[in-house]
Amino acid sequence: MTYQAVTTFVLPTGIGWWREYVLRKEYSTRTTLQAARDFLKHQNVLLEAEVKRRTHELLASQDAAILTIAALVETRDNETGNHIRRTQHYVRVLARQLQTHPRFADYLTEHQIDILFKSAPLHDIGKIGIPDSILHKPGRLGVEEMEMMKTHTSLGANAIQEAENQLGVKVGFLACVHEIALGHHEKWDGTGYPRGLSGTDIPISARLMALADVYDALISHRVYKPAMSHGQAATIIIGGKGTQFDPDVVDAFLAVQDGFRQVADRYADREPLTACAETGKSVRCEG
Repeated sequence: MTYQAVTTFVLPTGIGWWREYVLRKEYSTRTTLQAARDFLKHQNVLLEAEVKRRTHELLASQDAAILTIAALVETRDNETGNHIRRTQHYVRVLARQLQTHPRFADYLTEHQIDILFKSAPLHDIGKIGIPDSILHKPGRLGVEEMEMMKTHTSLGANAIQEAENQLGVKVGFLACVHEIALGHHEKWDGTGYPRGLSGTDIPISARLMALADVYDALISHRVYKPAMSHGQAATIIIGGKGTQFDPDVVDAFLAVQDGFRQVADRYADREPLTACAETGKSVRCEG
């Protein structure tokens, strides 16, 4: 075969065949890559769905555990479980009102408000360690009894700290529970307990919980006192502005009073507790 024949017939045929081979190879590679991408995309969708499912289950389990423990505390304190529901909603109402306030905005993110909402039911977890004779006493507590009652803040905080120590890691939720359990009886003027903190040294979470807890104690029927009206409770809250409560938190409360009333009505105690409230004995607001 002459050189001319090769260049005229064979070479173009070979080039054509090679081009076809390369094109097919490229197509096959592209098809394989696309199939791999589709497979990975499908797997990612499945993985994301599984992560969401398991995260939801984990959060639901956490919430159930919180409410169960809190309900047990309320049962020991001879109250209905509605106290914990009301106070956690009060805290969220206050937090939402203060979310844009310059002093609170950095702390009160949506994520932190969710943590506050979940932490609030455990504010009195330390009452598990208080004797029934004190928790259920219908009258005024004696000096020694009151000192024993005050230890529920430290008992709760110590229990949470022990849980953190056993986990070996810091957990944002537990840190918030620790703050609330330890600090919700601190007062703005430094006369509260257990540490006598004052002003902004008191964690924001505890400042919110303090007002929510006292308000609910005031409007609720207890074995040692009758329930007050919203107006009476609001008057006492206002009277504690700058002494017992953060002034800005009181202002927030006044701005969202309707929200407090709605929460109180929605989670009202439908059945009265032991009827010994009309004795005229002193009010003990240890909600």
